[in-house]
Amino acid sequence: MRRTRNAKIVATLGPASTDPEIIEQLFLAGVDVFRLNFSHGSADDHRARAATLREIEHKHGRPIAILADLQGPKLRVGTFEDGPVQLVVGQPFRLQLEPIAGTAQAVTLPHPEIFAALVPGAELLLDDGKLRLKVERCDAGSADTTVLVGGRLSDRKGVNVPGVVLPISALTEKDRRDLEVALEIGADWIALSFVQRPEDIYEARGLVGTRAGLVAKLEKPAAIDRLEEVIEATDAVMVARGDLGVEMPAETVPPLQKRIVRICRQRGRPVIVATQMLESMIESPVPTRAEASDVATAIYDGADAVMLSAESAAGKHPVGAVQIMNRIIERVEDDPLYRQFLDTSHSANVPGQTDVADAVCCAMRRAVALMQPSAIVCATHSGHTSLRAARERADAPILSLTPLQSTARKLALAWGVHSLHVGEVSNLDEIAALAAKLVRSEGFAEPGDPFVAIAGMPFGTSGTTNLMHIGFA
Repeated sequence: MRRTRNAKIVATLGPASTDPEIIEQLFLAGVDVFRLNFSHGSADDHRARAATLREIEHKHGRPIAILADLQGPKLRVGTFEDGPVQLVVGQPFRLQLEPIAGTAQAVTLPHPEIFAALVPGAELLLDDGKLRLKVERCDAGSADTTVLVGGRLSDRKGVNVPGVVLPISALTEKDRRDLEVALEIGADWIALSFVQRPEDIYEARGLVGTRAGLVAKLEKPAAIDRLEEVIEATDAVMVARGDLGVEMPAETVPPLQKRIVRICRQRGRPVIVATQMLESMIESPVPTRAEASDVATAIYDGADAVMLSAESAAGKHPVGAVQIMNRIIERVEDDPLYRQFLDTSHSANVPGQTDVADAVCCAMRRAVALMQPSAIVCATHSGHTSLRAARERADAPILSLTPLQSTARKLALAWGVHSLHVGEVSNLDEIAALAAKLVRSEGFAEPGDPFVAIAGMPFGTSGTTNLMHIGFA
């Protein structure tokens, strides 16, 4: 079950991919991480899908990561008395906290936190940015606005407030209940929606502890304003381009995506590029050329993973979408320019944060370039050694050996990592012998081929990467 590519595939499960046979086909087609979207489905739905994934994992002997994606706060207008209304450019439109039967002149906005943050001149976006309002006057319970971009508005459409940090937690009561379910079913990663500041990550960390890794979904301009702090606070990042594109001009999203990927690579944080990657495959059996280029761009940039959302959750061709994404990744990684791009975009160490592990992994990368070994073998407990090796984007696959199943699963998200759950090792001789055996049995090497191993001493202690060994299969 060794993958022949470095970048990973995240796929969302949903109505089109609930059947255990379809889920197994998705895995065989190339999915490394399965996303459970807690915006939809019941707790029992998610429990059943997680149980299916663990059965598939056991059957095929390859760790599978489960990503539980929390919904986050959903800000919406109220309802309209006589159905959808038409807002016209230049007309006044009132939003108020007090419940009313909505009309073309006013509607309820049941979110006091929005009114608390509004100031005259601020803009509000409705229905994924299709309509735009400018605030003329506001107080704690109402806002008088002018319609800048009109259109049809119906019940409970979403509201965005770009450029404003809302005084609201990223975790709603629903999210806290869903988080309990996610941890109960053994989710390896928890994705946080509506992240505005690093404090949102700290709050979630207090609830999750070490039971799962945290993925900060970058979808709010406020988070971009404190980007490096947010990335430093989290374990991984998702570039949620669809939501970013609502609150920010579309032309700013591509360079921002590149900036986020670059910083994540520098900091050693796995980064997922998400949203609308093969959107046309919800209906069509083939993607557009632009979509194929979009996926390829993320791979050329060195992203750890690319993600399918509705394509695999509700589309007509879920397995086909994974197969095509797999082929795009393999084709890009087979391009000589891919290695050149990775080498020229290699991230230097973060100033002031260089440590022993950085020195060891830098030496490893140089050894790989000189010797062209069959594999980089990492002995790890927490996963830190393997993540640090992945950060180097060296030209060899990473065989990660860990005695913790939870670590093996979590590392399924990381670039280039082929993770194995093995027994404890206690000394260098054991690691060398085990590495020599596994690089052969896992299909990385022929007898006599060189490999590079990195680990930490004393063995079994997390975060102590301080050893490099060159051996032969």
